[in-house]
Amino acid sequence: MNNPEILQHTKSVRQDIDFYKIFKVFFSRWYWIAGCVIIALIIARINILYTPPMYQTSASLKLQERNPTINTMGGDPSQAYNYTDRIQAEGVVIKSNDVILNAISNLDYKISYYIKGTIRTTELYPRKPFEIEIIKQDSVDFSRFLYQVEAVNPRTFTLISENNGPKKEYHYGDTLKMGNMIFRIKSQIPSGSYSFKFNSKEDFIGRASGISISEMGNFTNIMLLTQTDSNPVFAADILNSIMKEYVAYDIIEKRRSAEQTIEFIESQLGFLNKKADTAGSNLANYKIKNKMVDLSASSQLNASKLSALETQKSEVNIELIGINELENQINNNRDKIKINFDLEGNISGLLSGLIGQLNALISTREQKLTQFRPNSEPIQELDKQISDVKIAIKNNIRSLKERNLKLMRYFDNQIALVNQSISQIPGKEKDFVQFQSNFDVNNKVLTYLSEKKLESELNAAAIVAGAAIVNKAFPDNVPISPVKNKIYSFAAMIGLACGFGLILLVRFLNPYIYDKETVEALTNTPIIGVIRKFPEYIDKDNRQALSISKPKSVFAESVRSVRTNLSFLASNKKSKTICITSEVSGEGKSFVTVNLAGTLALIDKKVILIAADLRKSKLHKVFGSDNKVGLSSYLIGQKTLEEVIIHDDVHGIDFIPSGPVPPNPSELLHTESMKKLLEILAPQYDYVLVDTAPVGLVSDAIPLIRQSDVNLFVIRSGKSQFRAAAIPERLSREYGLSNLAIVLNAFGDDALHSNYYTTDYARGGGNSTYYYSDYSGYAGSGYYEEDPKKWWEFWKKK
Repeated sequence: MNNPEILQHTKSVRQDIDFYKIFKVFFSRWYWIAGCVIIALIIARINILYTPPMYQTSASLKLQERNPTINTMGGDPSQAYNYTDRIQAEGVVIKSNDVILNAISNLDYKISYYIKGTIRTTELYPRKPFEIEIIKQDSVDFSRFLYQVEAVNPRTFTLISENNGPKKEYHYGDTLKMGNMIFRIKSQIPSGSYSFKFNSKEDFIGRASGISISEMGNFTNIMLLTQTDSNPVFAADILNSIMKEYVAYDIIEKRRSAEQTIEFIESQLGFLNKKADTAGSNLANYKIKNKMVDLSASSQLNASKLSALETQKSEVNIELIGINELENQINNNRDKIKINFDLEGNISGLLSGLIGQLNALISTREQKLTQFRPNSEPIQELDKQISDVKIAIKNNIRSLKERNLKLMRYFDNQIALVNQSISQIPGKEKDFVQFQSNFDVNNKVLTYLSEKKLESELNAAAIVAGAAIVNKAFPDNVPISPVKNKIYSFAAMIGLACGFGLILLVRFLNPYIYDKETVEALTNTPIIGVIRKFPEYIDKDNRQALSISKPKSVFAESVRSVRTNLSFLASNKKSKTICITSEVSGEGKSFVTVNLAGTLALIDKKVILIAADLRKSKLHKVFGSDNKVGLSSYLIGQKTLEEVIIHDDVHGIDFIPSGPVPPNPSELLHTESMKKLLEILAPQYDYVLVDTAPVGLVSDAIPLIRQSDVNLFVIRSGKSQFRAAAIPERLSREYGLSNLAIVLNAFGDDALHSNYYTTDYARGGGNSTYYYSDYSGYAGSGYYEEDPKKWWEFWKKK
C-alpha cells in the first residue's frame, strides 16, 4: 500500500517570533508573579519590623589657623600638608581611645534601660523608667547580662538575669548582690516588660567609634562629623561630647608641651643661678682683694669678646641639649614627639613635617589597635612606615647635631684666640678679665633663659583650641535605615524577578510538548489537526465519543477538522485503512480513534473500528462489550468475522474488540490472517480505523502501519515528551513510509508552555497543505455550545 519512491523530504516551515505569544506566556501565570511580589513584600515588611531603625546626626568643627608663636606640634603643619591631610590626621585623634573614653565619661553611661515591645526591644536612653542606685561595682569584672524586671505590686517586683538565673521576687529598696554588683532599685517599676544592664566606659568604645569624619567642602578647614546609632539622642549626645573633649584634649596637649618647655628652662635656670652667684662673688672678692676698680681699654675689649663668645657657645650648647632630648624621644618610646625649647626656629621645615607625619602615624596606629592585633598586617605596615619616618628624623637630627658641634668647635677656637690675647696682659688684669667674662656670660645666659621662660609662659597663657565647634549635633528622629520605600521597591522588583524567573524555570525544566509550533519545530512530519482538550473526564460513564454527544462544542469542531484533512491523505483511495498509534499509553490514541470514527459516521460514512491493541485495550468499554471474543479470537481461528463484529447503533459504528489477551500478541498481528482481514474489510467500509499498541513500548503496530493507507501518530499536549515528535520521521525512514501525519491531542488554552514562534500552516508530503486551527481565542464567539464568558463579562447573563 506504500511506495517508497514517492517519499519526499519536506522543508521545515518558517517560524517567526510572536511577541504577543511571549506576553501571553507570562500573562498566563500572572498570579505566580503577583504571589511572588506579595511574598516579597511580606518578607520586606517583616524585615522592617524586626530591623532596629538607625538614626544619624551630624555636627561640624572648624580647624583654627596655627599660631606661629606657639611651638606645640613641631612647626606649622599647614606647611607640610593641606587641610585634607590635616582633617584626616585630626580625625585619628578624634577617634582615639583617650578622647572617646573622656567623652563617654560625660554621659550617663553606667546603666542602660530597655523596654520589650511586641516585636523588638528598644533602648530608653536618656529616659530612666525607674531609679537604680549602684552601691558597689567592680571596675572591670562585673556581669553585663540583661536583668529583666517586672512590677508585681506597689511594693515588690520580680527580677531574672539573662544568663538563666532564678526568677525571684524582691521589695523595692532591697540590697541586691548579683554579678559582682551591689545595687538597689529605689523607685517603682512602671507596668510593662523592662530590662537593664550595667556598663563600663569601655563597653561604649565600639559604639562611639562609629563616627564618620570628612571634609565639608573642598580645600576648606571645616570638618564634618557624622554619628550613626540606633538611639538618636545618644548619637547626638556622644557626638557633642566627643567634639567637646577633642577641643579640651587639644588644649591640654598644647599646654603639656609648653609646660615641658618651662620645666626644662627652670631646670637650667636653677643650675645657672648658682653659677652666676658664684661668678659674681668671685669677681667681687677679687676686685676687693686686689683693689681693682677698672680695666684698661684693651682688657675691656678682650673681656667683651670673650663674654660674647662664651654666651653664644652656651646658647648653642642649650640647643644641643634640646636636640639630644628630641633624639632620646625618638629612640626610647612610641609616643607622640614634642619639640621642646623653641627648637622649631632652628630646625628645618622638613624635620617639622616629618615629626608631624610621625605623630599622625602613631595616632593611626593607636586607632588601628582597637580593631587589629599587634602582629596583624595593617599594624605591621604602620610599624614599617613609623620606622621609615624615624630613620628620616634621625638623619635630620644627626645633621643638626653636626651643625651645632661645628659651631661649638668654632666658638672654642675663637675663645682660644681671645684667651691667647688675654695671656699677654699683666697677671692681675688677666685674672680679672677671666672673672669678669665668667660673670658676664652667666648673667647673659641667665637673662636669655629667663626671657625664654617668660615667652613660654606667655605662649601657654595664650594657647587656644586648635578647633572650634561650628554646629552642635541635635537628635534626628527620622531613621536613615531601614528606608521603607527603598526596601518595598527592592522587594517588589525581587518579587517580579522571582515571578518571571519561576515561569522561565518551569518552561526550561519542562520536557513536554504543548502546542503545534513546538511540534513543527521538532519534526518535518505534517500535522493534520489539533484536537481540543475537553473540559470533562473522558472516561466518566464511558462517554468516549464526545464528538457525537457534544456536536456543537469546540472539541467536536476540532475533531471534524481532522476528519476534513484526512481526505488529502491517500485521496486516490476509495476506501481507506487508517492506523492510529502513539509513543506510549495514555496519549489518547483510543480516544482520538473513537471520536474520529464518530465524526465520520455523522457524514454517512461506513466505518469499522478495530481494537488492535491486544495487550491493553479499553475500547470495548465504550461500546459496552465484555471483550470475551474479539480480534484475538478471530486471528487464532476460534471465531468467524461475523461473530466478532459488533454493530453499535448509538454511534453508528461497527466495532471489533481486541478479545482475550493472547500470549503472543505481536506474532498474531504479523500473521497472514491479519493482513487478509484488512483486505476483506477495505471494500466493505469507507474507513477502517485500527487502534494499535504504542510504538514506543512494543512492536505490535509495525505490520499494521506498513499495511495502512494512512498512519496517524497521536501526540498529547502536556503528556508527550519532545522525543515523541521524532518518532514519525524515524518510522518513515526505517519503513519507507510517506503516509504519516501527526494529530496533536488534548490541546488547551494554557499559554505557559506554548512556543513563542508562530506559523499559519504546516506542510505535508509532496505539495499537500493542510489547514487546521487550534481554536484558541474563539471561546465566547457564540458559535459553539456552552461558550464560556470572558472574565471581564461577568455582568452578562448566560
